Amino acid sequence: MSEPEEYYRRVLGLLEEHHRWFKAVIPLIASENIPSPAVREAMTSDFGNRYAEGWPGERVYAGCRYIDEVEVICQDLIKKLYKAEFADVRPISGVVANLSLYTAFTEPGDTMMALSIPAGGHISMGKKRLGGTAGAVHGLNVEYLPLDYKELTIDVEKAKKRIRKLVEEGKSPKLVMFGGSVFPFPHPVKELEETIHDVGAKIGYDAAHVAGLIAGGRFQDPLREGADAMTFSTHKTFFGPQHGGIVSWEKYAEVIKRAVFPGMVSNHHLHSVAGVAIAAAELLKFGREYASQVVRNAKALGQALYERGFNVLGEHKGFTESHVILVDITKYGDGGTIEKELEKANIIINRNLLPWDIKEGRHFMNPGGIRLGVSEVTRLGFKEKHMEIIADFISRVVVRGEDPAKIKEEVAEFRRDFQKVHYCFENLTEAYEYVKIR
Repeated sequence: MSEPEEYYRRVLGLLEEHHRWFKAVIPLIASENIPSPAVREAMTSDFGNRYAEGWPGERVYAGCRYIDEVEVICQDLIKKLYKAEFADVRPISGVVANLSLYTAFTEPGDTMMALSIPAGGHISMGKKRLGGTAGAVHGLNVEYLPLDYKELTIDVEKAKKRIRKLVEEGKSPKLVMFGGSVFPFPHPVKELEETIHDVGAKIGYDAAHVAGLIAGGRFQDPLREGADAMTFSTHKTFFGPQHGGIVSWEKYAEVIKRAVFPGMVSNHHLHSVAGVAIAAAELLKFGREYASQVVRNAKALGQALYERGFNVLGEHKGFTESHVILVDITKYGDGGTIEKELEKANIIINRNLLPWDIKEGRHFMNPGGIRLGVSEVTRLGFKEKHMEIIADFISRVVVRGEDPAKIKEEVAEFRRDFQKVHYCFENLTEAYEYVKIR
């Protein structure tokens, strides 16, 4: 066998190994989900080989007859889900959607406010010295919104004071971004809307993590609460392929469209647009049921872990109102070490900075927290009673120090009954089945 063919066979073999592995794991990464077989079908289509720069009906390329129809359907479905006047489904990720919004609403050198990364903000909202998209790519001066550590959301009165102080210092914000990567409770958009708009700033809302919950009516309604635009990714609680989008009001349509193209994207991954359209139809049909079960599962997992000795944050508020829970794990070690131990047991979570970690000298590689999300296990059919079993597995590894290899076998056996995607129109193909087309 030639060297190129060896690499060829090795890559294909690794893909199959990954699929076999994920049939036997408990996937608790909050930023991931499993798409339906129909979405996977769209992702293998010839749309992925085509170009369609521009807006439907105004393409730079020919050959877009069916592509245009699919994209218009996708736009219409997204507008229905979020009761929006305008939708752009061309951003190829949530980061690109955020950068498009920065381009539409700000100029380099302007001031933007957002949560810091330890407080739950996303790297796309980060300062230049941290390599964050807002600072390093668009040249924004990023100022932080204050987080209430106990309530795990933005402190309204402190935020109002900080906005006024920035105005007095000649650094009046042009954009205030709500949302983030650790997003257990709604943000006070409605409570801060008047203050923000009074100083001439726009309100953006990064719904990357909670877009599916918003579509299902189980989190908050940013556009009705005062947001000028909402960005999102489509592979977390919105259970589609990896892609992005923006919804807004008609008055901002042209400036957002121009920011996306030619500003941020050329070809916009047309197979993903088709996948987003399918997932949006699934959410329109099944979203309320799915979102409700996600929140119930997250609360149940938080409670089960709390009862087993874990310091789950937000206990006095029911731990979460979204898909995500945050655990201070310092009683048992650091987040990085525990992440590795749980992976050995086929339990996939991620280490996570706590809001106070940097001040206490901790680093992202070995932070004080872990983050767990139930969006994917919910789509696999897990209910509240199964959260007790998951919490037991985690406790046996972390608290009791049992051999992860032993737990791994039990996890694989537990997973045997959860191999289909739920909340979709058709599920003939198993969730992690490797489909050969060669």
